[in-house]
Amino acid sequence: MPTYIVSATQNFLTVDQKKRVAKEITRAHSEATGAQGFFAQVIFNEIPRGSHFMGGVQIETDQVYVHGHVRTGRTEEQKRRLLDDLVESVRMITGLEKRYLWAYVSELPPSNMVEYGQVLPRPGAESEWLAALPADDRDYLLGLGNAL
Repeated sequence: MPTYIVSATQNFLTVDQKKRVAKEITRAHSEATGAQGFFAQVIFNEIPRGSHFMGGVQIETDQVYVHGHVRTGRTEEQKRRLLDDLVESVRMITGLEKRYLWAYVSELPPSNMVEYGQVLPRPGAESEWLAALPADDRDYLLGLGNAL
């Protein structure tokens, strides 16, 4: 359901830091929205040095950018809590100052999203959606939740 794309300066994040960031993003999303953790996916991209510019100026410092694609239907308070938690979690794991961290949440209507061959439910209807999945897909998702 939610997809978080974490872009960071190439070779800045270690494998351990990526694992910790992914777990923290999952936790933050679950706590802010009430959705089960196995719905969150986190994808990491590396930005090669010399490929990041702001105001037309090449950026020389390490940066981390988190862009979450979530379903519409969350309150402003939930989104604000989520953003604050994302930034603080990444700051704690990386040691970067907040000025080098970016976090955005973009909302998509659930009707514009398909996972496991099913259009996604509105927020709050995840249990019914999960129950309607084929058993193999449901078991796979539930197994992911146990891995955290």
